[in-house]
Formats: sequence, C-alpha cells, structure tokens
Amino acid sequence: MVEESASVLVDVRKYDGSLSARWTAVRLGEDEHGVWLGTAQGVPVSSSTGVESSRFAYVVLVPRGGWWTATFCADPGPEVYCDVCTVPDWSADGTVVSMVDLDLDVVRPRGGEAHVEDEDQFAERRMRYGYPDGVVEAARQTCEWLMERVRREGDGGGDEPFASAYRYWLGLVG
Repeated sequence: MVEESASVLVDVRKYDGSLSARWTAVRLGEDEHGVWLGTAQGVPVSSSTGVESSRFAYVVLVPRGGWWTATFCADPGPEVYCDVCTVPDWSADGTVVSMVDLDLDVVRPRGGEAHVEDEDQFAERRMRYGYPDGVVEAARQTCEWLMERVRREGDGGGDEPFASAYRYWLGLVG
C-alpha cells in the first residue's frame, strides 16, 4: 500500500514513445472511482516543447482499468479535461504511473458543454504510428463513453465522478 501524500511521477507518452507530458503529483487518496493525484499551481511540467509551470491547481483521477484519465482544474482552467489513453500502468511501488496518450480529449469548459478535441490528431497519428485496430476501437468507445458521462444534463454536471466528486479532492490542492 502506497502512503497518501506520496509523490507520484506521471509519465505520459505518445504512441511512438516520445514525451507528451511528465510531472510530479501528490497522491491524495483513493475512492470508488480510482486514485486521485493533486498538482499545485506552479509545478514544472515537461513536454515535447520544453518545461512550463502548471497554470492552475488540478487533480487527476486515474481509474482502475479505464482507457482514460480525467483532470479537474481550479478556475480558470477547464472544469473537466479527459484524456483518452491506454490503461494507466502503475509501477510496483506505486511511485510512477505511465500511459500512452491516444490524442482524443473530452473537455467540459467551466460552465460550458462537453465536446471532443483533437479528432484530427487522432486520425493523423493513427496512420503515422499504425495504431492497431483494437487500440482504435478502444479509444473511440472510450471517447463516446466519456462524452455520455461528462455531458451536463439539465442543471447537473454529468455522472460521477464528473459531477461533483472531484470537488473534495480539488479542495485538498488549493
């Protein structure tokens, strides 16, 4: 069992193994939705374009066995930003979580409606990197599944954990 508040290296790659994003988060805890990681504003985030500081605090939900992660941001960031990716893989000691970004993103801006981003990148990289048919199918199904759950209904904020469960965890980060 990994202790809460332990540092976790989040290592996100593209399908060819190149860096997508890499940063250190704090393991906040677990619930029925998965493992929650917190990142304070100003934490260095490495990417293929260099190193930048996180512009706002956020929490990342790493589900058990899902082809996605969900980021919930403090204002002024988007309320929900889901990355379609390979199933996150944890190191044996729980200090590193890694995944392959499959380009598709489901985003719900603060106060707005959910939409899919980067479908063009998915189509282009699918051909360039030769995504296997099973990966393509899992990515598309996951994207549809996320859209159904992240979408607001009436005055609600979608299904949990996308409606309000994240607020507790985000409150621990700032």
